[in-house]
Amino acid sequence: QVVLVESGGGLVQAGGSLRLSCAASGFILDDYAIGWFRQAPGNGREGVSCLSKRHGTLFDVDSVKGRFTISRDNASDTVYLEMNGLKPEDTAVYYCAADSRYWFCSRTGIFEGWNFWGKGTPVTVSS
Repeated sequence: QVVLVESGGGLVQAGGSLRLSCAASGFILDDYAIGWFRQAPGNGREGVSCLSKRHGTLFDVDSVKGRFTISRDNASDTVYLEMNGLKPEDTAVYYCAADSRYWFCSRTGIFEGWNFWGKGTPVTVSS
């Protein structure tokens, strides 16, 4: 059973930082593509960043380049999203997703078709 659990969200001031975690179980992390997505109220789900062992990071949405970094710790089966220089427009529920099709990161942020999703962790950035 593939299970993904996000954590680390909360309320921060603009310019602050958060580190989101996606704890994974039920699969070998290196065999999967792992993506971070976000959805703000009234908006659709947006791809943020994606990582795979075979291909590395294959997309970062332009709005977060230079501020957000995706990484993994295979020993703890955890994927992280380090978020720095947060802006109010980063406010959203952040989700991680996994898929055994390791090339999914090449789809430039498309959320349709990902097999496994966490429940999300909310991030609110105050001005």
